[in-house]
Amino acid sequence: MDAQSRLAVVAIGGNALIRDREHQAIPDQYEAAALTVRGITDMIAAGWNVIVTHGNGPQMGYVLRRSELSIHEVAPVPMDYAGADLQGALGYMFVRAFRNEFRRRGIAREPVAVVTETLVDAADPAFADPTKPIGSQMEEAAAKALAAQQGWTVKPDAGRGWRRVVPSPQPLRIIDYEAIAHLARAGFVVIGCGGGGIPVIEDETGALRGVEAVIDKDLASALLARMIRADLFVLATGVERVALEFNTPRQRWLDRMTLAEARAHDAAETFDRGSMGPKIKALIAFLEGGGRQGLITTPAALGRALRGETGTLVVP
Repeated sequence: MDAQSRLAVVAIGGNALIRDREHQAIPDQYEAAALTVRGITDMIAAGWNVIVTHGNGPQMGYVLRRSELSIHEVAPVPMDYAGADLQGALGYMFVRAFRNEFRRRGIAREPVAVVTETLVDAADPAFADPTKPIGSQMEEAAAKALAAQQGWTVKPDAGRGWRRVVPSPQPLRIIDYEAIAHLARAGFVVIGCGGGGIPVIEDETGALRGVEAVIDKDLASALLARMIRADLFVLATGVERVALEFNTPRQRWLDRMTLAEARAHDAAETFDRGSMGPKIKALIAFLEGGGRQGLITTPAALGRALRGETGTLVVP
């Protein structure tokens, strides 16, 4: 694939910044971001214009936990503002990592972070049945007391206590897609759509209002890639290639997958719902919306994957 002036969206998970329980501090997350950025910079050095999206699940949990601990002294942080805070903080982390890597390699590019809103439907069924656990586990009495006080929905969490749950509605439109596309096509390395974007709804006048919800990062990234007509949508994950019957004696690596094959695997729930399954759904959405190519690999392997040496390529 000729990379000259082509545009790619690279989606990175929030868990990619946390190696293990002993490396959760912000300096540790920066070091993980810097390692991730090296692989993406290989892609940029090959001539690609790149937009980086990222998850924020663990980081959102930390913000909400701090909010819970201080709730007797200060009002809790609304989720849309927490999402904006994290887009700024993680955006800064990636911008600094890219800037340092560009300086080290002598690459004349500039990174920029864009605080991004994502439109959802106020009538989305997810709002009637919140299912996404956030924050910490609590005793039932404490959870119900906070629910009554703050207007939260709380539910039991698989025998591990009670947790707050919020809706996870479908993303409809990336509000800031034109600005992101303009910057990327002008040569800036854009960090945007963090955490799937800040969820907003339109009121009857068309004004936007933030809501207490979370958006699937991979689905929002696929939507962004479709809206800006990206040439390539990359899902950076913990394995270089997709495998059938992963971690079994019958494990088989996939170098290439068609849209029809991806649909069949999705219908059969071949892949784990908590890991590879959502990524396959996101790639299906991208290709069904007119996308040209999808790729699953690790950040470190990006350069080799673009040369066809590793990774799983997904095509129409």
